[in-house]
Amino acid sequence: MSQTTDPETPPRSGGMVRKIVLLLMGMVLLGAGFGGGVFFADARPSPAEEVLHLIDRQAATETGETPEKQAKQAPDIAAFEPRYYEFPEPLVTNLKASRKLMQLGIGLSTQYDGQVIANVETHSMALRSDILAVLGGVTEDDVTGKEGRDGLAIKLRDTMNARLEALEGFGGIEDVFFPSFVLQ
Repeated sequence: MSQTTDPETPPRSGGMVRKIVLLLMGMVLLGAGFGGGVFFADARPSPAEEVLHLIDRQAATETGETPEKQAKQAPDIAAFEPRYYEFPEPLVTNLKASRKLMQLGIGLSTQYDGQVIANVETHSMALRSDILAVLGGVTEDDVTGKEGRDGLAIKLRDTMNARLEALEGFGGIEDVFFPSFVLQ
């Protein structure tokens, strides 16, 4: 039997429905592919980030430091926002080989996170003791003029950072200031 079209039977209308279903399926597949691409593109670091990670890992293995220890040494820096702290009481000490007294108000700054300031507050007694030890070895000539005071600020910064590194694993103090400085 051969198939012939009978002029009285209407042609099938399934062709249009079939095209719409195929079009919708194609759109769904394209959307899923796009969504998967966005998801996986965000999950993988860029080649530059991978190279930096490999360099950090190599440096850690050469120095014998674990990634956890490195993470503790350098806190996250979200923004370079300076934070300040001032010791509540001024420090008074004798100058070396002199009858004069020096009274200092001491402040400090950091651009790291608030953890540095919290560490300074936690260990303020030890830091004050270290500061007094440095000041006990200072002569009047050592603190005369701007250069002398800048040098003293650097000594105090290094001393406080050394103490914080020993206690917390990271110093973070960048500058030391003298809101009050009196020699008498």
